[in-house]
Amino acid sequence: MKKLLLLVTLLAALAGIVWLTRTQPPVAAALARLQQLTHPNGTPEVAAATSSAPSPKPDGPPPAPVVAGLVETKDVPIYLNGLGNVLGFNTVTVRPRVDGQLEKVFFNEGQEVEEGQLLVQIDARPFQAALDQALAKRKQDEALLANAKRDLARDLALLADKAGTAQKADTQQALVDQLAATLTADDATIEAASVQLGHATVHSPIKGRTGIRLIDAGNVVRAQDPTGLVVITQMQPVSVVFTLPEQQLQTIRTESEKGPLQVLAVARDNSSRLAEGTLSVIDNQIDPATGTIRMKATFPNTDLKLWPGQFVNIRLRVAVRNAATVVPAQVVQYGPSGTFAYVITPEGTAELRTLQVGRVEDGLALIDSGLQAGERVVVDGQYRVLPGGKVRTNLGGKPGGDSKRGLSEKGEKSEKADKPEKSEKAEAGGHAPTAEGGHSKK
Repeated sequence: MKKLLLLVTLLAALAGIVWLTRTQPPVAAALARLQQLTHPNGTPEVAAATSSAPSPKPDGPPPAPVVAGLVETKDVPIYLNGLGNVLGFNTVTVRPRVDGQLEKVFFNEGQEVEEGQLLVQIDARPFQAALDQALAKRKQDEALLANAKRDLARDLALLADKAGTAQKADTQQALVDQLAATLTADDATIEAASVQLGHATVHSPIKGRTGIRLIDAGNVVRAQDPTGLVVITQMQPVSVVFTLPEQQLQTIRTESEKGPLQVLAVARDNSSRLAEGTLSVIDNQIDPATGTIRMKATFPNTDLKLWPGQFVNIRLRVAVRNAATVVPAQVVQYGPSGTFAYVITPEGTAELRTLQVGRVEDGLALIDSGLQAGERVVVDGQYRVLPGGKVRTNLGGKPGGDSKRGLSEKGEKSEKADKPEKSEKAEAGGHAPTAEGGHSKK
C-alpha cells in the first residue's frame, strides 16, 4: 500500500513539471505585456521619474465660436402698430324700389361695373299702363278746363251787357280754377308714374365690383325685401379702419398737422407688405371702454391686395429718427440687471456692455446708449460666451480668426486622438510578443 501511494505521488510530480515546462512561454509573454501597459516609459523607476515631472498648465478654455456684427448708424422710421379691418370705400346693397317679376339680369357675379350701368330689369308693363292712364286723365282734364274757360268768357260778356248775373260768372270762375288745379295734380301723377316706370330698370349707383347674386331671374321682388339684389363694393380706392391707444393721439395730431402721415398695411405674418396709403380720418371721440381711438386710412389698392373684410396689421409712420445707432435685435440680451450685449474687443475678448434700448423696429434695435458705431458685437452664440473670455468670429479678423481655421484645428486634434486608439486596436488584434522576443498568433 505504501509503495502504491509513493508511485502515485511521483507520477503527479512528473505531470506538474511537464505542464510548467509547456505553459511557461505564454505566461512570460503575458507578464511582459502587463509590464508594458503598466509602465509604457520603460522600467518602473523610469516611469516613476517621468510621472513625477511637472505637466504644462493649459492656457484656459478655447475661444468660443460666435457670429459677429457691426454697430451701424442709419435713419430709422418710427411706426405705431395697430390692427385694422379693410372696408370698401363705398358699399351699396342694391334693392328693388318697386314690386314685380325680375325679368333679366345684366351683370355677372364678381364683375366690375360702372356707375349708371344697367343691372336688372323688372317687368315694366304695369308701370307703363299706370303712366298711360295718368297721361289720358290729364288730356281729359285739359278738355274740361278749355270748355270751362269758354263758358266763363260768355258769362263775363253777359254780365257786361247786364244780361247775366255776377253769381253765375263767379261760379264759372271757380270751376276754371278747380280744373286748373286738377291739371297740376295730373302732372304730379304722371311724374310719379314715370318714376315708378324708371325704377323697373335698376342701374348701378357706384363704380365697383359686384358680389354674389342674391336673387335669380324669374323671382318676384318687392321693395320691402331686406336682402336686396346684389352688393356692390368700391375697392379702388379702399379704406382700412384701425385703432391705436389714446396715449398716442397727441403725437399723431401733431405730426399730421405737418403733412399727410404714411400708413403701411402688412399681412398677418407681419413680414409681407401689402399696400401703402395715407391717414385720412381721426375719429372725433375716444372709446371709453377700451381707451383707443379709431382712425381710417385710404389706400389706392391698384393691385387689389387689400380685400374688404380682411384683417391686416397697420403701421402708422409718425417720425424718422436720423443717424440712429442700430444693431440686429438678437444682439440685445436680457438679464437681471437689464439689457446688455457682448462687444468684441480688438484683443479678441468679449466685453459685457450694459445698454439702453429705445425701441425695436423691423428687426433692428435702436440703441440710446452703450454702443458706438463701428464696434463689433456678438450676434449669435452668446450662450457660449463668458465675460472677458476669448471668442472666435466668422469675420476672419485678428480678434478671432476664421471658421475654417477652427475646423482645421478640430480635425488635427481628432486625428491625433484617433492614432493611439488605432495602435491599441492593432496590438490587440495582431501578434503578442513572447518571452523569447518572437511572435505567436492567437
